[in-house]
Amino acid sequence: MNFGEIVLSEIIGTGALTLLGCGVVANVVLAKTKGNNGGFLMINIGWCFAVMAGILLAVKTGAHLNPAVTLGLWAGDVDSYSGYTQIDVNVGNTIAYLLGEMVGAFIGAVLCWASYRNHFDDEGADSATKLAVFSTGPAIRNTTWNFTTEVIGTFVLVFSIMALGFKGNAGPGAFGFLVVPFIVLVIGTSLGGPTGYAINPARDLGPRIAHALLPFRGKGDSDWAYSWIPVAGPLVGGVIGGLLGQWIF
Repeated sequence: MNFGEIVLSEIIGTGALTLLGCGVVANVVLAKTKGNNGGFLMINIGWCFAVMAGILLAVKTGAHLNPAVTLGLWAGDVDSYSGYTQIDVNVGNTIAYLLGEMVGAFIGAVLCWASYRNHFDDEGADSATKLAVFSTGPAIRNTTWNFTTEVIGTFVLVFSIMALGFKGNAGPGAFGFLVVPFIVLVIGTSLGGPTGYAINPARDLGPRIAHALLPFRGKGDSDWAYSWIPVAGPLVGGVIGGLLGQWIF
C-alpha cells in the first residue's frame, strides 16, 4: 500500500470520526438542537460509534485514526494489519498515517460546523460551549494532573490495542475492530470527567484549528494555552502503551 492510499484512507476514517464525534457534542451542548441537554453519557456513546464508523471506513489501513495509536504501534514495532494487507512500520508510512489523521480531523470538524451552522451563530450558547464542540477542556484546570489524565487514558487505549493485536502481529482483526470502540466508551465513562478525554491528538488539534479559522458569532478564543496537553499527553501515553505492550505481549 502506497503513501497516498494510506493518507486517503486515514482522511476518510478520521474525518468520519470527528464529524460524528464533534457532531454528538454539538447536538448535546448547542442551543435549540433536538438533542440539547442529552448529557455526558450521550456524548460518550456517540463517540463510541463515531470510532466504529471511522474504523469501518479506514479498515484497509488498519484504521489508526489517532497519532497516539500510530506512534504506539511504531514504538511497539507492530505492523498494521487491515485484513487485506500487512503494512510495514517505517518512517514514510508513519508520516502518511499522521498526515491523514490530521487532515481528516480538520475536515470532519468543518463538516460538523456546516451541519450546525445556524446553532453556532445562535447566541444561546457561550463561547466556551461552542469551543467544546471542537476540542476538549479541563473541568478543573491543573496542568500536571490534566496531562496525567490524558497519559493514563491513552495508555489504556493503546495497551488494549496491543493486547488485541498480540498473535503474531496479525492485528486485531474483525473482533478487535468491534471491541476498540467500546474501549473508547469505557475510557470516556470512567476517565473522561477531568479533561473530556481527548486521547487522540488529531481529534483535538485538527478541530481546534478549524475552530480558529471558521467564522461564527460569539466564537471566542481557541484556548491555545491548554492545547498542548491533549496533544502531548496522548502521545506520551500511546508510546508507553506501545512499548509496554510489546514487552509484555
